[in-house]
Amino acid sequence: MTQDAYATYPSLRDRPVFVTGGGSGIGDSVVEHFCAQGSRVTFVDVAREASEALVARIAATGAPPPRFVHADLRDIAALQDAIAGARAAHGPLRVLVNNAANDDRHKVEAVSVPYWDDRMAVNLRHQFFAAQAAIPQMKEAGGGSIVNFGSVSWMNGEGGYPAYTAAKAAVHGLTRGLARDFGPDHVRVNTVVPGWVMTERQVRLWLDADGERQIRENQCIKDKLYPPDIARMVLWLAADDSRMCTAQNFVVDAGWS
Repeated sequence: MTQDAYATYPSLRDRPVFVTGGGSGIGDSVVEHFCAQGSRVTFVDVAREASEALVARIAATGAPPPRFVHADLRDIAALQDAIAGARAAHGPLRVLVNNAANDDRHKVEAVSVPYWDDRMAVNLRHQFFAAQAAIPQMKEAGGGSIVNFGSVSWMNGEGGYPAYTAAKAAVHGLTRGLARDFGPDHVRVNTVVPGWVMTERQVRLWLDADGERQIRENQCIKDKLYPPDIARMVLWLAADDSRMCTAQNFVVDAGWS
């Protein structure tokens, strides 16, 4: 189905939005869906070529193209500068989507202290500091929505990447704490929890015959999940339609977990 077959949210038109890791995978779809709603989008990514191609593709549709800022989210100062730049370009943020992550596999025996710290920086730390920078803008605007990205991996007790699952489990605690602290300012904070989403990377690295079997055996709905399935949940959480939803986990995994 095309995006026209799904919901349009009037509250998202012209709404300033900031997305991390927006250049590929799920983030690519999130950026595209917000632009289709008429939102004013800024996104950051370390992958310059893919991100510039996304901007050009969206511009060709006639939708308002997003602003791309090249940044490595392990550099918190660069992230903070990008969020300040989004305000200068589009006004105070109303939506922050903390999407960026990396689920590289690793064995317990091979994890060093620097590798552990890097996994926390890539998968957890930037979510806090992005929220820290965005919340004052949201308070100025009268409220906002922060959508953090979790993972079903730790819920399902998966092995093979303990630093990743530890970071993603911590995201849920971060969501609930921020929601409690900033609810009085009408800043809502929720976690979107994707299942196994068929991004180009996931298909290339891990989807084999055994993976196909796991999908059939574990998902209640046997269809494959794709990035737009996640992006549409993010849109709803960003829109005023979900105005009383905060401190919650919204699992989109076809019933696996």
